[in-house]
Parts: sequence; structure tokens; C-alpha cells
Amino acid sequence: MRFIDWIVLSIVGIGSILISSDRPVAAQPAVAGNARDVQMRVVKIYGAGGIQGLEAYQSGFIVSPEGHIATAWSYVLDVEPIVVLDDGRRFESKIVGIEPSLELAVLKVDASDLPYFEVDKELRAQWGDPILAVSNLFGIAAGNEPASVMQGIVAGITNLDARRGTFKTPYRGKVLILDLIANNPGAAGGAVVDSDGRLVGMLGKELRDSGTGVWLNYALPIDALRVAIGDIIAGRATTAPKDDNPVLNRDQSHNLETLGLVLVPNVLESTPVYIDAVVPGTPAAKAKLRPDDLILLLDGQRVGDQKTLVELLRRIDRRDAVSITVQRDNDVLPVRLQP
Repeated sequence: MRFIDWIVLSIVGIGSILISSDRPVAAQPAVAGNARDVQMRVVKIYGAGGIQGLEAYQSGFIVSPEGHIATAWSYVLDVEPIVVLDDGRRFESKIVGIEPSLELAVLKVDASDLPYFEVDKELRAQWGDPILAVSNLFGIAAGNEPASVMQGIVAGITNLDARRGTFKTPYRGKVLILDLIANNPGAAGGAVVDSDGRLVGMLGKELRDSGTGVWLNYALPIDALRVAIGDIIAGRATTAPKDDNPVLNRDQSHNLETLGLVLVPNVLESTPVYIDAVVPGTPAAKAKLRPDDLILLLDGQRVGDQKTLVELLRRIDRRDAVSITVQRDNDVLPVRLQP
């Protein structure tokens, strides 16, 4: 008998033993049955991108019947994004709040009575739990096509801070390590649900080990995002611009010169607020701001581009201190500029 024939017969024999055994076989929990309900709560988001290989789309999920949508905070949101619901309806959205340290953003569309995930209840995923990851993977869904669904398990729970300096992200909390290839282009902001279709996490942005090139498939647990989402929806932590402060005369208000900031050339329609230089002896220099710092918030309000920064500064008396939040490499830092 040839060796290969012996292998085949052995496999068949083992299979016969398994089939003839009268021991009960435990069935895997059925999670696919909840897929359609989950897809109805996941949206497609289209915004900035399209250059240098940057995709102009990502995913999100509805967290209130009034049209609040949680998603990953990213360059895609450098413009007010378009949101496409599961039924194909398209809406212009507004960014009502961001939490940079959690890489979280909450959008709002003008819609009501939408299917949504409840995020006000404590729910923790455990190692080995079966899960579904639902997102606009690779931008396959553009209209009323359902979002992509992947089935897997939670392979582990770890603290991403232990990977600091390896995976570049400002997030420093616990993550769910997923046993599925989930973190691909367009997946960021997608929903991760358990076997009952309950939300347990949000798919993060693509992360790759800078040393080995290994990609990390992970999700941020919903417990880490719950409070921030609730505060933003309730208006307690909104970063939307406030219109109640009057515009001051230029000789009364702050501007880039009074703070000592020089920004990168404003050559795009929405040029990000990167610092190009800091003037010595100015409030910016005393606050130890650096070139390449990215300004995210000004007095708690989102700064999406250089035009917005200039307009917000016109509403602040130059005798008052200015609080900003910057991203420096992988850190999100609060800074106070004292005139």
C-alpha cells in the first residue's frame, strides 16, 4: 500500500469513528441570524480622502432614533461627511462631537425613528465570545446594498498601551482582539455585536506594527465609549462651533500673530491645522507647542481647518487665555496659551 493511500484511509477511518459516535456534539452559537438586524443599524460614511491612497469612506452605527451616529474619528471627517443609511437614503451630516483620545466622533443626520443600538447599558465581551463585525468593508456597499458581515470570536482582551511605540494611535485603553480579518479599508467605525446582536465594540482604524508590518484586528469596547457618546448626544460634550460669542474687531481679538503660531500653507479647501513654526517669546512658545502639532480643539470646539481656527479666534478677547487640544505624534495633549 502506498503511503498516500494509507493517509487517505486513515482520514476516512477517523471520520467514520466521529460520525458513528453517539456522544452529543455541542453546537456553536448562531450569530448569523442577527446579521440583518445589525446591518440596518450600520451606515456608510463618505468624506475626505482620495489622495495618496487614502480611502474617502468608512463606517458608522446609529446610536439614537434621532439620527446620531458613532464612528471612528479620522481624516475622512475633515469635511462634513455624507451618510448613507441601510435603505439607501443619503444625508448631509454634521459632526456634533469628537473625543480624540478615544478616536471617536459622533455625527448627526436629519432623520428620525431610525433603528439604533442602545449604548446606555453595561455590556462586556469576554474571551471566546462569538461575534459579528459589520462594516462597509472595501466600500462595496454604496447605496441600499447591505453592509459586509464577518463572523469570528473575541481572541483576547488586552491594553493597547502595552503596544505604545509599536502601533501608532492616541488610544490607550483596552481593545478586543478579533479572530477575523476585520480592520481593512472602510471598516473603521463599524459595529461589533455579540450572539444576541447587542453592540459590544467599534472597529478601530487600521493599525500596523511599525517594526514587523503585522496588522492588528481589533475593536474598541463599547464600555470605553459609552460615557463619551452619551455626553455628546446630550450636549454635555459637544465640540460643534458656538455662535453666541460675537465677532470682535481684529485689534481686540486673538489671531495667529498674537499667539505666535505659523501654520502650514493653506492650499487646500480644508487644510488641516498643522503648526509649521512657533515664534519665540510668544504664548505658543511658552506653552511649548511644536512644529507638526495638529490643532484639534479650540476652547472645546472642533477645529476642522485653518479657516475655522481663524474665525474662532476672532471671537476670543486677546486678553483671555486660549485652551487648545493638539495631537503630537501618538499623543493628544491639552495646552493653555496665556497672553
